[in-house]
Amino acid sequence: MVYFRCRAFLGLVPVNNSVDLRPFLSVIIPANNEAGYIANCLRAVLASDALPEPVEIIVVSNNSTDATVSIASGFAQDADSRGWVLKVLDLPQGGKTNALNAGDGAASAQNRIYLDADVVVSPPLLAQIAAILARDAVVFASGKVVIAEAETAISRAYGRIYRKVPFMTSGVPGCGLFAVNAAGRARWALFPDIISDDTFVRLSFTPAERVSATAGYEWPIVEGFSNLIRVRRRQDVGVEEIAQRFPTLVQNDDKRRFGYGRLVRLALADPVGFAVYFAVTVIVRLTRSGGSGDWSRGR
Repeated sequence: MVYFRCRAFLGLVPVNNSVDLRPFLSVIIPANNEAGYIANCLRAVLASDALPEPVEIIVVSNNSTDATVSIASGFAQDADSRGWVLKVLDLPQGGKTNALNAGDGAASAQNRIYLDADVVVSPPLLAQIAAILARDAVVFASGKVVIAEAETAISRAYGRIYRKVPFMTSGVPGCGLFAVNAAGRARWALFPDIISDDTFVRLSFTPAERVSATAGYEWPIVEGFSNLIRVRRRQDVGVEEIAQRFPTLVQNDDKRRFGYGRLVRLALADPVGFAVYFAVTVIVRLTRSGGSGDWSRGR
């Protein structure tokens, strides 16, 4: 395990000389106060099916005030037992895109997976993504999104409809997990200071360049009505920001909308879920405001 406590990330050089081979894959995990989630995330990554070796995991704690760093560092032996490298960066400054850039600065592999700290991958997923990234062509890859079962009734109701929106059922959303090969990573330099990094990266590729593995990953939604509104508002503002700042990327969007007939069928099949989803959507549209620099998911 390689541990950094740093104020700058450009030019980071690994201090572990025990691994001579260049990693095939770098898994970059930004983490701000993720003590309740990072263990499950890392445990799942380290339980992945066989991958082209070696692999490095880079956890980037950006201004965490909880036990994120110590918990992540505790997985060093597990990584070493697989012949992998675990790097933990402890940054004093916050911001998710800052953490993503720090992870890129520390990464050794040309193939990159960017993974949210509250995501749990299935065992086959990383190997399938690695196979996709091995292609010569430019490629963006992800897996099948499995929205985790929420704890609160209101979020469970919302989730039942959210699972069925066209964006989640077709195409390659990449929410919480996206990956690129070297040719794909060359599409942009540093991550810009934006709200929606996954939208920015996804739209940097045409629909034909976006490939989904058959395996899935578990991605949570926030708990409670007010948090659903706040996060949905932030998502919408993030998408609008991309359209305003990077208008040429919008041409790569293949997001489909609900048809009227589909909406009616959903409302009849699940009136409670539809009512919650519709209420969140309407309130967000009526109370739209600018986003903040906080990228937490409303826990």
